[in-house]
Amino acid sequence: MVLALEGIKVIEVAQWAAAPMGGRLLADLGADVIHIENPATGDAHRHFQAVKDEQGRAGAGVPSKVNYNWELYNINKRGMTLDLALPTGREILGRLVSQADVFTSNLRPFEISKFGLEYDTLSQDNAGLVYAVLTGYGRQGPHRDSPGYDIISYWARTAIPYLVDAVGFRPAVGDNLGGLMLAFGIMTALLVRERTGIGQEVDVSLFGTGIFQMSFDISGALIERREFNEWRPHGRESSFNPLVGGYVTKDGRQFVLMCLQPDRYWPQVCQALEREDLVDDPRFRSFEARASNRAELYAILDKAFASKTLDEIRERFTTIPSAPIQRLLEVVDDPQARANDFFLTLDHPSYGPIEVVAPPVKLSKTPATVRTAAPELGQHTEEILLELGYTWHDIDQLRGEGVIA
Repeated sequence: MVLALEGIKVIEVAQWAAAPMGGRLLADLGADVIHIENPATGDAHRHFQAVKDEQGRAGAGVPSKVNYNWELYNINKRGMTLDLALPTGREILGRLVSQADVFTSNLRPFEISKFGLEYDTLSQDNAGLVYAVLTGYGRQGPHRDSPGYDIISYWARTAIPYLVDAVGFRPAVGDNLGGLMLAFGIMTALLVRERTGIGQEVDVSLFGTGIFQMSFDISGALIERREFNEWRPHGRESSFNPLVGGYVTKDGRQFVLMCLQPDRYWPQVCQALEREDLVDDPRFRSFEARASNRAELYAILDKAFASKTLDEIRERFTTIPSAPIQRLLEVVDDPQARANDFFLTLDHPSYGPIEVVAPPVKLSKTPATVRTAAPELGQHTEEILLELGYTWHDIDQLRGEGVIA
């Protein structure tokens, strides 16, 4: 089977999560993505793993012998080491980019300039180059060179915790969306190049992605110039629709209703809770009546949900817009996720068969696939240099000079 992006070569000078996720999405579709790492330190994300260190401290996820975070962001890529601080390292990178379709990076603007990786420089020998950079805060403005991570650039700075009353956070929520945005921009630029022969720059940031993600609320702030706290409902009873929100089951689980057409679903909710007597109760038979008597209705619904287990509620609410707040193992064993192949098995050379999260977009004739494990540090360096025309003697010399590992 021909893969959708077979024949497309991507040079990725990036680490951590956001930009590498964009590269992984392209690699899943068949692109030859070469992930460049420093020969001495490697990608910092190699060490941000869910295993215990020598002091017994756990990482950001569940302890595991499998460095699953590294696999998640770098499946299907080839790995190469290059020291870009050395002129020879930059020369090799220049040769790679001159033969590539895409250059992608998450270096900050001052780092791009330091290593001579500006678009105008790299596109001199490759007019069709798609040049895609993902930054924390954008390539202009006073914070263009500030270090950016999704928890500060995407999460905190775009008001997400303020809007959802969240104190904690989880890693890479914004990184994954930022990577998807990066891949979308690259694919669009490749389509334009296919039609016109012209390459261009693609500019994505975690900050801008977060603003887009929260645009439902931010649009209101732009128009009305008011803070959310000035007008939002406070407390559940201030909401006019008791058929939207969370309830607790007999076994202490959270179950969320989302009936945005409450009159349509009101009889079904009553039937599911075995409270058919409420359907035509004049206190609740219309949206307006339920809103006026919502405190009383909340108490009734609380008691009804508390009389049944989560499994009983699930079975009764299958045709009503609703869902339980699931735990992680419930997600990975969710029959709906399994039926849609949201997880795939990778035959890993070190770990054996492991399950990984599948590519999020499905194509019927040229589907994305999971073919190879994430590369070991410098795994394909020699292979790639030989493809560029370097000899084994050259490779030995480059290794001796510290250009490669």
